[in-house]
Amino acid sequence: MTVAKDESATEGADDKGDMTGGAGDTVPGAGDGYVPSGRRLEREHHKRVRARRATAVAALSTLVTAAVLYLVVVNAPGWPRTKETFFSAQYAREAFPKVLEGLWLNVRLLIVCGAAVLVLGMLIAVARTLRGPVFFPLRVLAAAYTDFFRGLPLIINLMIVVLGVPALRLQGVTVDPVLLGGTALTLTYSAYVAEVFRAGIESIHPSQRAAARSLGLTNRQALRYVVLPQAVRRQVPPLLNDLVSLQKDTGLVSIGGAVDAVRAADIIVGRSLNYTPYIVAGLVFVALTIPMTRFTDWVTARMDRQRAQGGSI
Repeated sequence: MTVAKDESATEGADDKGDMTGGAGDTVPGAGDGYVPSGRRLEREHHKRVRARRATAVAALSTLVTAAVLYLVVVNAPGWPRTKETFFSAQYAREAFPKVLEGLWLNVRLLIVCGAAVLVLGMLIAVARTLRGPVFFPLRVLAAAYTDFFRGLPLIINLMIVVLGVPALRLQGVTVDPVLLGGTALTLTYSAYVAEVFRAGIESIHPSQRAAARSLGLTNRQALRYVVLPQAVRRQVPPLLNDLVSLQKDTGLVSIGGAVDAVRAADIIVGRSLNYTPYIVAGLVFVALTIPMTRFTDWVTARMDRQRAQGGSI
């Protein structure tokens, strides 16, 4: 009985050491003379060794994969011609400043169209979630809008708006390809964003609305102050993903003649018959998209941690 009691006490001390923290950790009560157990120190050492080993293996496998891909590409029969046609340093230097100048149009389209898409998408989503038979025609129109523009390919939408609207020769209607292209982008992406907002609104439990009504809020006030803030907060990651897609698709306005980054590259390609400017334009878009993508990943991970800890969502 004495031996069993001593072993139980020893295990309890080890477990206490495991729960309070390891060497070098900021541990509550560390100023009270806490000393981590040997088991805890050994476990932390094993974790550090395993982490270093995993990092080394990942780095080595990455280097090997990159070397294999490089050898396969450069040893291909058509690599010299491909290098000259797609990776010419001369044409890259010529195209880079013109592509950057055209990229400013893409950035402006992203800002303006992004704001318009969020507003229009929110209105359509609210219209689809209105209750009561009096709002039935509005719900049908909103549903028809989202179904139509989500099913219509963006490139066809752009051709219809950018090329078809000027052909009508309507008085007072612009024929600017930038404005018409931005309109087409807004029409298509507002349908996608509306469904994102609608999913967020419908994910709010009905008890939230009922509690708001019991406190004296009207339906409009409950929607504005209780439902929508929670719905938007839940849908931030997919909304950011849609903005990333919108940023890339702003390059499609070039089909109407707008000189953006893609069109600037296309002009040089048409004159030189060298496709390096397309590579430059693509890399510029990638460089612009990666920070937005990483920010989206960070927001998603942060919200997942909050949800796992029982925080606000």
